[in-house]
Formats: sequence, C-alpha cells, structure tokens
Amino acid sequence: METVLGESPPKERMKTIEDWTGFRRRILYGCHPRRQKQGERCEKQQPACRADKTTTTRTHLQSGSAKLHGDERGAHVHLQTQQEGRLSLVGMTVKIVRHQGILALYNGLSASLLRQLSYSTVRFGIYEVTKQSISQPGEAIPFYIRVGMAAVAGACGGFLGTPADMVNVRMQNDIKLPLNKRRNYKHAVDGLFRVYKEEGVQRLFSGATAATARAVLMTVGQISFYDQIKQILLGTEYFRDNIITHFTSSLAAGAIATTMTQPLDVIKTRAMNAKPGEFQNMWGLIVYTAKLGPLGFFKGYIPAFVRLAPQTILTFIFFEQLRLHFGKEVQ
Repeated sequence: METVLGESPPKERMKTIEDWTGFRRRILYGCHPRRQKQGERCEKQQPACRADKTTTTRTHLQSGSAKLHGDERGAHVHLQTQQEGRLSLVGMTVKIVRHQGILALYNGLSASLLRQLSYSTVRFGIYEVTKQSISQPGEAIPFYIRVGMAAVAGACGGFLGTPADMVNVRMQNDIKLPLNKRRNYKHAVDGLFRVYKEEGVQRLFSGATAATARAVLMTVGQISFYDQIKQILLGTEYFRDNIITHFTSSLAAGAIATTMTQPLDVIKTRAMNAKPGEFQNMWGLIVYTAKLGPLGFFKGYIPAFVRLAPQTILTFIFFEQLRLHFGKEVQ
C-alpha cells in the first residue's frame, strides 16, 4: 500500500490516535502510570480510568417525611455511596428514571416509614416529655439544658432506629448493584427478617455508632435549635406565636441540622451499605472517605437539605398547631 508523502502509515496513525486518547484520559481523570505502585492496575488507583479499556459503566450516585421525599432520600443515599462523584443530583435522578423507572425513586419507602416510626417518635417523645417535666411556669429553659435533653433523646431514637435505617439504605442502594448482587428485599419487614436470618442479629445494628451520633446531632440541630430560635424571634417585636414564626424557626433549624449531621450521615450510610469485613473499623471508613477531600464528607448535601428542610417545616408546623389547640404551653 502506498503512503502519501507527509502522512504516517495507517498502523502508525492508529497507534498515535490511541496514545493521544490514553494521554487525554489520563489528564482528565488524573491517573498516570508514575502514580501507580509496581504491579497495581490503573483502575484500582483511579476507577474513572477504566474508560481506557472499557466503555463507561452505568454509575448511580447516592434517610424525613419518607413518603413525600422518597426521591430525595434515594438520591441522597446514591450520592453518598459513590466514591468518584461523576453525576449531579439532576443527572443521577434522570439516569435512575431512565434505567429503572420512576418507582425506583421510592425504593426503601416501607423501610423509611418504619424508621420514622421507631426513630422520630422516640426522640420527639422523650424530648417533649422531659421538657414538660422540668419546665417552671414563667421561666424559659436554658439552651444548654435543651441541648442535653435533645442529645439524650436523639441517642435513644438513633439506636432504636438503626435496624430500619440499615434496611432502608440497602433497599435504596440496591438499584446501583449488578443484578446478581442485589439483595431484593420485598419490604422493610422482609429485609429485617433476612438480615437476622442470613447475617445475624448483630448485623441489624451495623453502623449503630455513626447512626446514634448522627441522631444526637440531628435532634440537637432540629429540636433544641428550633426552640431557641423560636424563643429569640418571639422576644422581638416583629414576630408572634403564629405560622410565620414556626416556618422561619423550622427552616433555620433544618439548615443547621443538615450541616451538623452531613459528615456523620455519609459515614453512617457507607457503613450500613458496606459488605462484611470491607472496613476493619470506623477509622478505616473515615480514611476511605477522606480521600475525596473535606467535601467528601458533605456528599449529597443538597438532596439532604431538600429532604430535611420540608420535613422539619411540616413536622413543627403540625406540632405547633396541635400544641396551640390541644397542648400545654412550655417556654
């Protein structure tokens, strides 16, 4: 075959194109042979570099008013369990709907409802009963006592809600696993029974440490800060004990709670979704997450806030309406 003057032979041109493609991908994804240890595969060091050998695999990103915000909760879990962070919230949602259908956004709904029954009712109940028992007529409860009550209530609720939370995380994360590795729990009760039967009762409390710590911060951020912000607003001449004050206080409390709990939420979600023996201890999981940098602990912040803010607002608005009509006034 003749070669035109000034052109490389076809084979050499193809090799040049392949070399340039590989170089461009290494630059884009940050994987370079000199960064690899001897004998270590590129895709083990940087999973994004698998595109050098194969086509890009489908990757789903990664608990609240469970029924109203099932899609945000599912997005939250996928954003937190991915390590590379390739898709945005909108891109991940579109991909899930395209490949799994709209109902996939509500995977884990039964477990999320069960979690709320075992988690939120306990922490709200303990906090309110304690607040009413120690309050004095005409005297406001100091903020540090509110924080202490919220911490105890959150710890109790977080620990008791761990089994349902763990099943919830697994059910929502199932759609990103290969078909032969999916757990396919039918519903929350089926998930609890299968985990107990296949992995033991101890596995039901996998991630309990992170879940309890997160629940402490969540309850402090949600309940104690709500009461404190509401008290400050009512102390001004611009607010009254009405729905505007309740909305403003609960929105601020939702933002504070999301910010306080997001790092532990990421760690808790990964611990619950991890395979047995994948991480030796909690420190190993923290180090693994820290490879993404400080922002790695805030993965899924936007869907977490989108889920938690409306849930916090609705919870306190309904609670305050019940208190105003049927309850007891406590400062």
